[in-house]
Amino acid sequence: MTDFTHETPVRARRSSSVPKREYIAYFALIFLATLPLSFLTWGLSAARRMELPERGPVKSAWSQAQIITPRIFSA
Repeated sequence: MTDFTHETPVRARRSSSVPKREYIAYFALIFLATLPLSFLTWGLSAARRMELPERGPVKSAWSQAQIITPRIFSA
């Protein structure tokens, strides 16, 4: 009969959840920081050209956050 009470394998916690949470937190902060500037540049661009730009301000801020956040983690 096998004794499972001694040296039972302990399930290791996934270490990828903490960096992923940290990445999401930084991404959210950067996204929120770039959002006002994106609205400003989008509005100025629309006023200057008298037409709406292709990319909206939210998409522009999202794109900036996608560029900036990995650079923070690769440094």
